[in-house]
Amino acid sequence: MIKQSVLTEVIRQQRERLQETSSGYIRSLLPQLPDTLENHALIISGIRRCGKSTLLHQLIDKQSEQFFFLNFDTPKLYNFDIHDFQLVDSLIDEHQSPVLFFDEIQIIQGWEMYVRQKLDEGFRVIVTGSNASLLSKELGTKLTGRHITKELFPFSFTEFCEFKSIHNTVESFSEYSNSGGFPEYVKTKNPDILTALLDDILYRDIAVRHNIKDVKSLQRLISYLAANVGNLVSANKLTRILGIKSAATVMEYFNYFEQSYVVQLMPKFSYSHKVQIVNPRKIYFIDNGLLSIISTSFNKDDGHKLENIVFWELRRHKKELFYFNEKGKECDFVVCTKNSVEQLIQVCYTLHPDNMLREQNGLLEAMDFFNFQTGTIVTYNQQDVIIHKDKRINVVSANEFLKFNA
Repeated sequence: MIKQSVLTEVIRQQRERLQETSSGYIRSLLPQLPDTLENHALIISGIRRCGKSTLLHQLIDKQSEQFFFLNFDTPKLYNFDIHDFQLVDSLIDEHQSPVLFFDEIQIIQGWEMYVRQKLDEGFRVIVTGSNASLLSKELGTKLTGRHITKELFPFSFTEFCEFKSIHNTVESFSEYSNSGGFPEYVKTKNPDILTALLDDILYRDIAVRHNIKDVKSLQRLISYLAANVGNLVSANKLTRILGIKSAATVMEYFNYFEQSYVVQLMPKFSYSHKVQIVNPRKIYFIDNGLLSIISTSFNKDDGHKLENIVFWELRRHKKELFYFNEKGKECDFVVCTKNSVEQLIQVCYTLHPDNMLREQNGLLEAMDFFNFQTGTIVTYNQQDVIIHKDKRINVVSANEFLKFNA
């Protein structure tokens, strides 16, 4: 429980900060957001520090009506619970604001009922948060389907170039590959920003929220995953390697990492959901800059850096992503939309005589399996075309691939 005087002061200070700060670089997601949304909440989720507050500021700037803004992720509101929404109601009435902006509201248990209540009362509601639970099917049940969800990620390569006012070149891609796309880090190059971000995720978002006392195991697991981006991981194997007590615990930690957006696990393609579940998954991290803070070994692995970037560019467009592995031959990405395969992509930093056959055969096996005539190999800076019988493989540089897929 909190006092109304505390809540009033928090709202005043937060509104003043909004007015004092500029709206910043216009994110590519902004034009995709509806200007008016009746009877549905707009929910925007993404990892901490990826620019959600800036995007929220830009949405507020577009408002012609009075608005109400409250960010729940502040120490003064740590004791806020569902009963305190009555105080919020009285302040909304006082402000006479038909548009409500709630930042990090998901930390309040039962918040979905409150948002639904405000929708029933005719308010327009915009919610932002740093937890993927905002996208869950369970949320759809609690809000009775009355929400539209969008995700915001760190800068794409296109946004990175626009933000820095540089051209799309192989050299600018190399810079992006090392620094990643967290806006504040791109601007300042201060590694303390990424270190603090990782600490917030591990301790505040995961350890404290889920009452995990064995924080060392969390740290060992995140370090192991960081050193194995693009590789297959399984819970059973990691219990032995890291000394975590059970595979179930590892799976819980995986889920917490995914909920916080710091990692995503990609399954093997199969028409059988059971086969997808039992096979190891590939691990990808949200951002190469964050990875450089966690894993020194990753700094030297240009191939996995490239693969990590390709994964998140595809994921940015809400694609269904799988890896392909049949007859001992592997293709990095099977890209689907609404359960229909639309692209087959192999990633190889540099094609040369020692790896050409392996990379080509893995892609060709997937093309045969799905009856595709065309496939793609993404490289650092090579461009070419490979014809094999009646099939065509387009070899493209990473910066051109990202430009085409933006």
